[in-house]
Amino acid sequence: MTDEEINEENLEDIKACCQALDDKKADDIVVLDLRGKSSITDYFVVASGKSSPHLKALQRALQDILKQREVGVLGVDTETSSGWLVVDAFDFMVHIFSPEMREHYGLETLWKDSPQIIVEETAGV
Repeated sequence: MTDEEINEENLEDIKACCQALDDKKADDIVVLDLRGKSSITDYFVVASGKSSPHLKALQRALQDILKQREVGVLGVDTETSSGWLVVDAFDFMVHIFSPEMREHYGLETLWKDSPQIIVEETAGV
């Protein structure tokens, strides 16, 4: 497989995560393709939640779908007070932000040269 080819298993796992986030009413779900640009992961899934309890609910939904799909999770943030939670599934990382922290950290701006995978096409959202 070349670096440009998308790993279909990863894409299906990302689709499932996007659908789980959408089902729990996450806002502004974006998938960034970081292959060849980051040494820590291939994709970022970025989404926003409305409050600390909403962030936690989104995180639980992600953990449930990843467990169901038997995707290994390397790490999960447990503290919602920062307004930024991360679920690290090695080949992709899911970042869940409060709107203020998402704007503050600007991952989409930081990785603006990375192609975005259209969520509607990946998850039927």
